[in-house]
Amino acid sequence: MTLHTYGFDLATTVTPRPDEPSVFDAELHDNWRIGMGINGGLLLALAGRALCAELGDGVDGHLDPFSISGYYLSPTSPGRATLRTETLRRGRTVSTGSVSLTQAGDDGEPVERVRVLATYGDLDGHTDHIRTSATPPDLPAPADCVSTDLAPPEFLKQAPFLGSVELRLDPGTIGWVSGTPSGRGMARGWFRLPDGREPDPLMLLLAVDVLPPVNFDLGVPSWAPTLELTVHVRAKPAPGWLRIVHSTRNFAGGYLEEDAEAWDSAGRLVAQSRQLARVRLPQ
Repeated sequence: MTLHTYGFDLATTVTPRPDEPSVFDAELHDNWRIGMGINGGLLLALAGRALCAELGDGVDGHLDPFSISGYYLSPTSPGRATLRTETLRRGRTVSTGSVSLTQAGDDGEPVERVRVLATYGDLDGHTDHIRTSATPPDLPAPADCVSTDLAPPEFLKQAPFLGSVELRLDPGTIGWVSGTPSGRGMARGWFRLPDGREPDPLMLLLAVDVLPPVNFDLGVPSWAPTLELTVHVRAKPAPGWLRIVHSTRNFAGGYLEEDAEAWDSAGRLVAQSRQLARVRLPQ
């Protein structure tokens, strides 16, 4: 299977405009939608792809996201999108750039949907020296977890995104399905892409935003649109399943922070993230 036949790579394809440097066109597909908008992690990966093209050229090209932050300014819908990239600084070890993702509004004028700022480098240049207190989550085997394919049809209709990913959720964190949330504010599970596409640094930008919102586990079953998402990519992931953990410690005023970790099949912490989300409380 070639690169562009994988669903994730099709969804994050950016086409440079030959007459406009640093401007790219993209198509946002409905199968990556959750509720009224495209999944925030997928949008970050799309912007990350454009920055790979912007910062990855030349002898000292930097292809790997080290730190990337996205600010979600307005809901993004399926359809055409334009990405405009800018190199802010090009260094020997790291380079920094920005992306603006826009779509045509109702009046045909461009409306900015997402603004991204990121630092890129070469993850292969990292040393093997590690000192950490982080430990991988102890999850049941994927076969002993719950597939999101079992979600009610009406839920899957609202979240076609779930058909584009393969998720196996830890039974201990989905009590909300039967009306018994744990109250811990946690989600855990296994993640991979169903077409066999192996993880890489760009896919990690999606991985940290794939699990159900942690407010479900707090007994608040409501969509939680992302306002801001920052991801730190720590290493290139090994092939195979990723273990994903989401948690929150403070849900207040209708907003919560959601911290995420992604662990690869070799037991390494390969990505960390934090996002601020607005939870629409029931009236």
